[in-house]
Amino acid sequence: MSHFTTVQTKITDLVRLEKVLTELKFNFTKAEIGQVVKVKGYLGQKTDAQLVIHASRTYDIGVNVEAKTGAVTFVADWEFVETTAGYSQDEFTRKIVQRYAYHTVRDEVTKRGYTLEEETVDSQGHIHVKVSSWGD
Repeated sequence: MSHFTTVQTKITDLVRLEKVLTELKFNFTKAEIGQVVKVKGYLGQKTDAQLVIHASRTYDIGVNVEAKTGAVTFVADWEFVETTAGYSQDEFTRKIVQRYAYHTVRDEVTKRGYTLEEETVDSQGHIHVKVSSWGD
């Protein structure tokens, strides 16, 4: 028997998260203001979320934002997400957090007047960016 598990991350900007999900080609549904969407789990179990990522036909990953802190949590029946979608909780979270951090850095660099000169990805999947400003 499986169950829903919640994972908290350092994500605090839902708009940026939606950008990452779109970039990574995840289909998702966002709840209307004041509403919730249902996250599908084992044997038809459901839980509420503010956004639902459609991981597979039968299993979802829910996204909730903590009202006080703005921190994002993911909730899913991870055992079945892994067997039907092909990625584990750790893989999913790592990929989302990495892309989120990447976009956070890019946005901050631009906001501070720097120009992104170069970006590379090393053999371990780490992203390296080189920025410059007019003063460089």
